[in-house]
Amino acid sequence: MKVYALVGSSGTGKSYKAMRVLKEHDIDMIIDDGLLILGTKVVAGSSAKKERTKIGAIKRALFSEEDHIKDAQKAIAQYRPTSILILGTSQGMVKKIQEKLELPPIGKFIFIEEISQKWEMEKARDIRKREGKHVIPVPAFEVKKHFSGYFLDPLKIFRKNSGNKREEVEEKTVVRPTFSYLGNYTIADTVISSVVQYIALENEAIKKIGRIYIHSQSNGMIIQADITLHYGVIIPEVVEELQRKITKKLDYMTGQNILEVNIYVRK
Repeated sequence: MKVYALVGSSGTGKSYKAMRVLKEHDIDMIIDDGLLILGTKVVAGSSAKKERTKIGAIKRALFSEEDHIKDAQKAIAQYRPTSILILGTSQGMVKKIQEKLELPPIGKFIFIEEISQKWEMEKARDIRKREGKHVIPVPAFEVKKHFSGYFLDPLKIFRKNSGNKREEVEEKTVVRPTFSYLGNYTIADTVISSVVQYIALENEAIKKIGRIYIHSQSNGMIIQADITLHYGVIIPEVVEELQRKITKKLDYMTGQNILEVNIYVRK
């Protein structure tokens, strides 16, 4: 197994550039902020960006807990990557991660200054400082499993292929971690209920919407709603359309991971 390291100070755009480094060096797996990422999927770990304090985030990124280490080692043994890229703010940090996960010695160090222009790093620092935003090199649908309730923003990167056509090559996600100085991002259940009610009453087949229950879980949200329909409508079609609309609009408006939308036709 070959081990690479991408090193750069905090907020210089390491996670943003990580996918490009993977493609250039044909690397299978990324270790970034406590997560193990294979392709476009998080396969193990718990992200530092979900910790409530900056100290907790640092410990998580350094794999300070035994359970976290075993989880990562199990995934590495299962997927057997031929190469791994470790992201860190210093050479000492990536070496600590390599040692704790019992990986082979780091064969190549890549420094952010080698792959980014000065203006790119300055822009990344400015966004981090002003908006508290962090990039995770996986698609939004994957991140939402780990960041339900946080500020999310999908970021699609396009490049032109040899035929000069626009081609999507990678997708990343912008999150605002819990320990951000800008504070927590939360949405009250009453807001979710109001949105669900509004979406339901847009449908002329629905006469009335009754009680709405919001069940928040660590990995997402389950919504339950009671409805009354007008006589003569095709019940399965109305319910399925309502489920689709609620899932789509709540995903767009709130960034929440919607696990289930259960509709009960009472009358």
